[in-house]
Amino acid sequence: MKTVETLIAKLVDEVDYPHAAELFKTLSGGKRLRARLILTIAPEAPNAPLLGAIVELIHAASLLHDDVIDEAQLRRGVPSVNATQGSKTAIMLGDILYSKAFSELTAFDPAISRAVAESVTRLSVGEMMDVAMAESFNTDHDLYLKMLYLKTATLIEACAFSAALLSGKDHKAHATYGKNLGLAFQIVDDILDITADEATLGKPSLNDFSEGKVTLPYIDLYERLDEAGKERLVQNHAKVLNEEEKGWIRSQMDDYKIIEHSYTYARALCDEAIEAIGEETALRAIIESVIQRSH
Repeated sequence: MKTVETLIAKLVDEVDYPHAAELFKTLSGGKRLRARLILTIAPEAPNAPLLGAIVELIHAASLLHDDVIDEAQLRRGVPSVNATQGSKTAIMLGDILYSKAFSELTAFDPAISRAVAESVTRLSVGEMMDVAMAESFNTDHDLYLKMLYLKTATLIEACAFSAALLSGKDHKAHATYGKNLGLAFQIVDDILDITADEATLGKPSLNDFSEGKVTLPYIDLYERLDEAGKERLVQNHAKVLNEEEKGWIRSQMDDYKIIEHSYTYARALCDEAIEAIGEETALRAIIESVIQRSH
């Protein structure tokens, strides 16, 4: 991972615009899940660290744009670029990272560059779907999972697929693993938005719902509530919630064991991912770390 971090810094410096490099340094690197996945699948491939760096630039660009769309003031507990520098700068920095990543991607096998590029197109479609779906209370479980796949899982799927190609492994099996890993990762994020405290999240709890995002736990809760409960939940959608309403939502989720149900669904995705790749211990460890994480 040290090589990946060095390459990320090198790629950003090659843009030859110091202001962009300085702004990039303010971004939190996060867990580097995508790069870590590539290195785990293709540890001996010479180009694996560079592919990991490219994908992390793409992921950073998508988060910059996501923060502008959501008007987010914080990213991983620190002020977002759009909060400190304005939305125009955040968008342009994202464009720089996307463009640099795609320039470097052209040096790879066409099957790899196409897989990653197509995943970014799907990611952008997922972002549009996410915005459109936040305009009303979505109760369609399948539609939500489709958006989740496009917005989050598709790039992780492309990472696993591409790393398998680099290392001569079964790319279809590893793509299945990556897709399920991405879906499980986001569902756990959905859960943590409800169960974790503000200090852990780096943002207010139940923030997704306040932003209009009806995530899996809310869809499951809606299906179980009586008509009065359904109406109350929908009325709270896309509003800043007071502590009373937050407490009511959490108590209803406790009564109907919604969080346990969402974890069970994520666990099933993880089991399917593990089944696809068999005895690859390191990949099992990655997916277990996703399902068990607390932030």
